[in-house]
Amino acid sequence: MKKTILRTLIFVVVVLMAACKVTAQRYTTHQVKEGETLQSIAKQYRVTPYTILQLNKELKSTEDVKPNTLLVIPLDGTPRPNDPKIEKEEKLPQIEPLGFKRHRVRRKETIFSITQRYEISEEQLKKYNRDLYASPLKKGMVLQIPEFPELEEDESALDFEMYTVQPKETRWSIAHKYGITIDSLVTLNPDLPKNMSYLAEGQELKVPRPKGDSLEEQTVALFESYTVPKSIGLFRISQNYGISTDSIIKLNPEIIEQNGLKEGMVLRLPRQKPKSEIVNTDNYIFYEVKPKQTLFSLTRNLQISRDSLFDLNPELENGLKAGMVLKLPRVKEKSLEVKNALVLDNINLIDSIDVTLRPKLLYLLPFRLDRIDFRDAEKTEAQIKSRNDIKYALGLYSGTLIALDSIKKLGVSVDVKFLDTQRSLQAVKLALQKEMLYDVDAVVGPVDPSLLGEVAAQTSRHQVPVVAPYASQNELSLGNVFFSIPNDDVMRQRILDHVAKRHKSEHIIVIADEKNQAAKDSILATFPMARVAKMSEDGSLHLVDFQAMLSEMEENWVFVETQRPNLAASVSSILNASNKETEEGNQIVVKMFTTNYNNAFENEVVSSSHLSNLNFTFPSFYKEVGNDAFVKAYRKKFGFSPDKYAIRGFDLTFDLLLKLAHKKNLFETSNIIGLTEYSGNRFNYFNDWSSGFFNEGTYLLKYEELRIKEIEADDL
Repeated sequence: MKKTILRTLIFVVVVLMAACKVTAQRYTTHQVKEGETLQSIAKQYRVTPYTILQLNKELKSTEDVKPNTLLVIPLDGTPRPNDPKIEKEEKLPQIEPLGFKRHRVRRKETIFSITQRYEISEEQLKKYNRDLYASPLKKGMVLQIPEFPELEEDESALDFEMYTVQPKETRWSIAHKYGITIDSLVTLNPDLPKNMSYLAEGQELKVPRPKGDSLEEQTVALFESYTVPKSIGLFRISQNYGISTDSIIKLNPEIIEQNGLKEGMVLRLPRQKPKSEIVNTDNYIFYEVKPKQTLFSLTRNLQISRDSLFDLNPELENGLKAGMVLKLPRVKEKSLEVKNALVLDNINLIDSIDVTLRPKLLYLLPFRLDRIDFRDAEKTEAQIKSRNDIKYALGLYSGTLIALDSIKKLGVSVDVKFLDTQRSLQAVKLALQKEMLYDVDAVVGPVDPSLLGEVAAQTSRHQVPVVAPYASQNELSLGNVFFSIPNDDVMRQRILDHVAKRHKSEHIIVIADEKNQAAKDSILATFPMARVAKMSEDGSLHLVDFQAMLSEMEENWVFVETQRPNLAASVSSILNASNKETEEGNQIVVKMFTTNYNNAFENEVVSSSHLSNLNFTFPSFYKEVGNDAFVKAYRKKFGFSPDKYAIRGFDLTFDLLLKLAHKKNLFETSNIIGLTEYSGNRFNYFNDWSSGFFNEGTYLLKYEELRIKEIEADDL
């Protein structure tokens, strides 16, 4: 095993520098008190740990935050120093190139002359020709020259104003309101976070000032044709269009030439502004137009008529352009895939691979090589079987190897490195300090929740995403962390929504022990008429009271909420026995549900046949897999079937690599990619401001004929 792990270590030399632009803002200082940590201080001021580290360069790690240390803290959570003592970072915002051209270096050419010739910066040249970081420019070298999109407007000629973000507004709604692209909005506001799209209420943005209403400031794009009907005068038209009669005549000199306004005359008048309305996520969803799209494909994909689309977005009269943000009626959310009020395109990641991209991954797993004695085979095998941390690590590792083989067959090259965390904070800290984190596209791990804060803090300085393999959430605000396990609230809501959609007159009963009151309250909030079964003093079900609750006229849907195997076993046995015909000839029908499927229901004391008879239904982040392509590849490579940890390792890595091979920025990709699914796991990440990215990809499963099957859309 040791040789296998060591053989996978691949060292890389790719450089990816993150750029940010800073502007002035208000600050305060904070003197660290005894017992305070970087995370607790960040939470107190509603900023991220990364923000504090960025402003206090003397801090190299979280342990440097000691009592009496004086910290500079921004008051709005965005690191934009105006103190001359604080180092300023003035870098251009990152703009993705449209493509590349080749340039062969000639004699006497320099980096400066090449950047001047192609109107790019030295940083941009080196970013796409990474050999230049380590080697001097030489005659005959072939360089990739990035070709960037031309600015549609000269920003220096525009007038700007500050806009205050209102409740439930997004980047897309504001871009639509001002008729600009998302890229333009980001360019105007380079301090907008690159690892999330959230806008806070009250946040100020720089936006183009709307053109004035004088005729000189109007453009052809703002006019429409108006055919004069019978019996209408200039005064009525001026009232309808909110423009003076003199302005109408100035726009249409033919009125004077033809001695007055005539019926049938076609006038050129300013386009009527839509009635004042609130454009936010309560009223609309939004779509960002992609390159090469046509109105035909757009109306077909968005399932809307051309007239309806033009009524909502009159600027389309001037032509469809890539980057335009269109608004759509909120009701369309039911038939389209929408995330954060943005309509997502159906992107086939495998068909969208860019083989020129070379993702770099860093894995932090608890192999515990420091504890394993490879000289004793029996002892080594016993250690691996008895330690869950090693089991998790080897499962993720073996599944990752199959994912790397699979992505390689698709033509994508990957740089990957595995580090042993040893479940030690000090080991992780030292290991990360030796790594070129600015060069990493994503970190997978750690498995230990106690190490996640340190890893997130160090990687966030370089805007590197961290994918937590087994975490669903964290007490701290970790804005660059992707929590790959759906949390309890997501799982609970999934099953409750499912049952609520199918509930008619069924009788709902809740059986919850003392540790699951939150689940009970959520069920009662969804089903106010549900009845709660009494529990005895010893924590068991009050049998007589429960049997009196059962209905003979309607089906009984019983939610069982516990983490105790004995209670799960006794309740499922009671429910199974209750599923019978009464002496009066009535049939009592009982089905069992839970909002939290845990180890209690998988314990050997719980009868699978009882669960099957009860059609036991539950939410899960994982489903069992059949003999699919991954399982076959795994068996061929290792000689045995994968466990659930290996399946997770494959799904997690393959999903990550496909997204990075589509666009080498996981933060941006998460905004445009919806639900993805592989062997036994689903991923659908939603950004929750500075708290991180949370997976909402879940399954609904049920026991049937002694097997667990996935519930179809119209099934229960």
